[in-house]
This record gives sequence, structure tokens and C-alpha cells, in this order.
Amino acid sequence: MKKIGKGLVLFTRPFFGWSPKVVFDKSGSIPNRNHNFVITTYMTLFSKIINGEIPSYKIAENDKFYAFLDVFPIVPGHVLVVPKMEVDKFFDVPDTYLSEILVFAKPIAQAIEKAFPCKRVGSAVIGLEVPHAHLHLVPLQHTDDLNFTRGKMSLSADELKTCQEKILAYL
Repeated sequence: MKKIGKGLVLFTRPFFGWSPKVVFDKSGSIPNRNHNFVITTYMTLFSKIINGEIPSYKIAENDKFYAFLDVFPIVPGHVLVVPKMEVDKFFDVPDTYLSEILVFAKPIAQAIEKAFPCKRVGSAVIGLEVPHAHLHLVPLQHTDDLNFTRGKMSLSADELKTCQEKILAYL
């Protein structure tokens, strides 16, 4: 553990989108099991995107969710739907959010299906790369199109902008 001011860094994994967690007790001293303490967490990569600190190709947004193109898609038209509430695991998201994320994602999936002619839009919850719950929406021609173990695409900014515009045209 590394001391930062009057706190401790519990862990860091910046490559996967984690930021340091610092724990302080209310007096500013390093806590032990007898202290009341406050946990301060820096934002995940997705929270920074939602807050506009990192640019994205936004597809849709409301007060609870944000949808944007995956900049390293497995196929063109791959969209991520993210709750604005920062929760690591998808099934730790509150029940009301779980039902509402599908209602939010439905018109996006329908727009993807029209923008990228496909047999259907698949959905997946993986969540190993960024510790922030998210739902993948992926246009499918074949079962293998939802294979996250194969290489990801590297699209240019112009190609991503075109994908965004195609989806937005149907929303």
C-alpha cells in the first residue's frame, strides 16, 4: 500500500480503467477497524466518458444511462450501454436499473438493426476490461460475431463518425 496524504491507496489497475481508491477516516487519519471512514473513488473510464472528460461517439442519453459506440468494436455498429451509476458488476446494479436498461437499449438496438442490416442485434454482459457495469449491443450476421476473444477492430475517426450517424438516423 502507498500512502497518499492522510490516506492509503488500496489498489490501482489503471490499464483496465480502475482508478486509485483512497480511504480516510473522518479526522483525516489512516483508518483501522475501529474507525468510521469514508471511501473516495476516482471515476472509471466510462464515468469520464459520461462526464465528457473523454470524447465519445454518443448514441443516446437520459438521466440514468449513456450509450456510445465502442471505439474498438468487434463489428461495426457495436454500442455500449452504461448506467451513469458507477457499479462494477452488472448484476449488482439496482433492480430498477436492470429493467430500465433494457427499455433504454431497445430503440438503440432497433436503430442498429436498421443501420447495419443484420439478422439480429445480440446483447452481452462481459465487464472484465472496465469495472463499470455495461451492456454490449452488437449487430449479428453469425453466432461468431459475438465472440469477444477474437481481435477487435480499429476503425478510423471518420468510420466511427459514419457508424454514429447511421445509427442516429434511425433514432
